[in-house]
Formats: sequence, C-alpha cells, structure tokens
Amino acid sequence: MGTINLVTDIPGPKSRAITERKERVVAEPLDLHAPVVVDTARGASFTDVDGNTFLDFSGGIGCHTVGYSHPKVVEAAVEASRRFSHTDFTIIPYESYVEVSERLVEKVGGDRKVALFNSGAEAVENAVKIARAATGRQAVIAFEGAFHGRTLMAMSLTSRHSPYKTKFGPFAPEVYRAPFPYPYRSPDPENAGRLALEALERAFSTQVDPDNTAAVIVEPVQGEGGFVVPTPDFLPGLAEICKRHGVLLIVDEIQTGFGRTGRFFAYEHAGIDPDLVCVAKSIAGGYPLSGVVGRTDVMDALGPSTIGGTYVGNPVACAAATAVFEVIEEEGLVERATHVAKTIRDRWTELASSVPEIGEVRGLGSMIGVELVKDRDTKEPNKALVGATLTEAMQRGLVAINCGIHKNVIRHLMPMVITDEELEEGLDVLAESLTGARG
Repeated sequence: MGTINLVTDIPGPKSRAITERKERVVAEPLDLHAPVVVDTARGASFTDVDGNTFLDFSGGIGCHTVGYSHPKVVEAAVEASRRFSHTDFTIIPYESYVEVSERLVEKVGGDRKVALFNSGAEAVENAVKIARAATGRQAVIAFEGAFHGRTLMAMSLTSRHSPYKTKFGPFAPEVYRAPFPYPYRSPDPENAGRLALEALERAFSTQVDPDNTAAVIVEPVQGEGGFVVPTPDFLPGLAEICKRHGVLLIVDEIQTGFGRTGRFFAYEHAGIDPDLVCVAKSIAGGYPLSGVVGRTDVMDALGPSTIGGTYVGNPVACAAATAVFEVIEEEGLVERATHVAKTIRDRWTELASSVPEIGEVRGLGSMIGVELVKDRDTKEPNKALVGATLTEAMQRGLVAINCGIHKNVIRHLMPMVITDEELEEGLDVLAESLTGARG
C-alpha cells in the first residue's frame, strides 16, 4: 500500500463545508486549485480534514525542499517562539538574523552582505532599489516569460499580463523587456541563447541607454514561464554584457534556489558570479522569509535606514531557516535532487514514446517541466489536456500544478525529502491521469 489513501469522494464533506464558508468571506480572486482542506502534513504528503491522504508535487509552490513540518524545522521554530516572537532587527537585533546571513554569504561566496525581507516579491523590489541607489541609474531590464512577483515593481518586471497584470496598471516606469531563450519554441533552438543576447545588445541601441541601466534581472530557469532552461551560453553571455556596460546582474533564485536543481543555486551551473541574488521560498521551509545577497560595495552604497521593514527577517522564520540549512546538508538534499531528477526524466521520456502530446521534457535537476502540445510538428499548446490531467490526478490523490505562458506545462516541485516509493507512486498517478485525460 502506498502513501495515497482516499476514504471519501474528493472533495469530502468537511472540505466542501469549509470551502463553502470560504466562498462567503474570502475574496473571489483567491480561487482554489485543490478543493480539499489540509489538516496535517509531513514530508511530501498531507491529510485533509476528511482523512484523505494525498501526495503533493506542488511543494507550497517551491517552498518545501525539506518537506512539510520537518521535525528539526518545527523544533527550531517552536523554541524561537518560546524565547521571543518578534522584534524589529534594526531596533533590537538578534543572533538568528546574523546566522542566516552568514549562511547565505557562505553559499554565494565572495565579499557579500545580506538584507532579509518577508517575501520573494519584497526581495525583488529591494534588489531593484539597491541597484538603482548603488549605480545612480534608473532603468531595469527583465525578460519575456519572467515572473518576479505581484507588488508594483515586481509585477512590472513580470511578463505575463493575465492574470497578474490585467487592470492593475499603470506600472512602474523605466522597465524594459528582452527575449529569453526558449529553445523548444525557437526557430533556431541551438542558437536561441545567442539570438537572445543579440536582441539585448540591440535593445541598448533602440530602447534604453546602457549608461542609464541599473540592472538586468533574470531567473536562471524560468519558473512560472514554463520551467524554461536557457541554452548554456546565455547566462555567461548575459553576465559579460552586464559587466561591459556596468550594469548589475540580479539573479532571481526564489524558486530555483536551495538545492532543487542539483546545485545549491541554479546559477552555479552556468559558472557566473551575480552582483545580487534574490532568495525566498525554500529558505525557511514555508515560514515567510526572503533576502538579497549582494556584493558588499553595492549593498553598503545605501544610507542608514533606507531598506528594512517591521517584520523583515522575523526571528522565528530565521530560526526555521537555520534548521533548513542544516537539514539540506545533513540529509544530502542537493545531491538527492539529482537522483529525483533522473527518476522524473526517465519516466516521462519513456511515456513520451507512446504519448505524442508530450512535446518536451526539460529542466535542470529536479526542476522539470513537461510541455504538452496538440501536435509535435506544430507545437500548438495543449492547455486543456494539462488541466484535465491535473484534475484527474487530484481525484487520484496527487496535487500537481501547471506553468508556462500558455499554461500547458506540468511542473514538478515535490520536496527533496520525498521517498523513492512516494516519487514512483506520484509519477504513476500522473501517467495514469494523462492516459485517462487523453480518453
């Protein structure tokens, strides 16, 4: 018997009752992907209020590298709460903020300093503020397909208009956009990176003065954009262009960081040295915490009290983050990602031999996306099949989510603590669900 154990219809009566209450008091835009209400969770699974146990391949949208409620993280958070629950670090400092910063500096390497915040969007907003203040320049360049958050600057940097930007303008000024290499949908897949770099160079002649450009922000693997992995030449070429023009390179590791790609940070695969790195999600096992790790000369260019906030670097979240670092190291989760990746890739590659709607299986480490199409020759996106597959998977006891500019990519964000048996079970469900959805 596997982990999944369904004892009622999905959703069960208790979940239905709670979601009906939700409809009466929670704003309509906060629509639900899963129609079940969690009661308890551990590792890669959760049990709902009706007693049904599910596997979760969404991982809190990438927050659960160490899984739900890892005992070491729970213990650290509980102990921190007992000691004190809050103080603004800049008013009354505490050691856990310093310890998390030391860990981040160690992982990024070099002469760096850190500022902690609450969410990924806050990290992005502050990275842009830091870059502008340090350079004295205004413009920022982001990429097609990018997702950087939902606050004003982060939303301006985000590419897809629906649902993230529709009716929310006007947006922050001095934001420019360049193509991101998407080999699967490029007319010249092998040269997609070179073509994107050439387009960026053209933009410095036709759109924005490089001497007024503070930063370029990039995801080393696009998350919401479809788990798109650029060609190997792209990130090194981007770093070279930024250095040549005195433009700061901001790498958004909010979804890719903390071991998911088989390196602690995904940019390590490219051998680059970013000026600023944004982190969040898996840093604290689901507790609200984010940060910007940057070159000391850049981070210290700002004046006193120019960045911060009431709750940033909360002591309970910092204690949880310290435990997360320890769990990743002690349990070898960065290395585990490579094993998980092989299992996922092998299963989908095998399935692709008999399912022509599987257009591409791609990713870096365990951060793997499966793009479904109506026809492999035309590559027409198959959003409907992805939706039907994920709905069927839910009925079979697995929560998984989509991504991509056309919403036609199945993404894998399961915790790295998932067991081999759970991973195989979840992939079985996805395969069966896709077969069932095809009819």
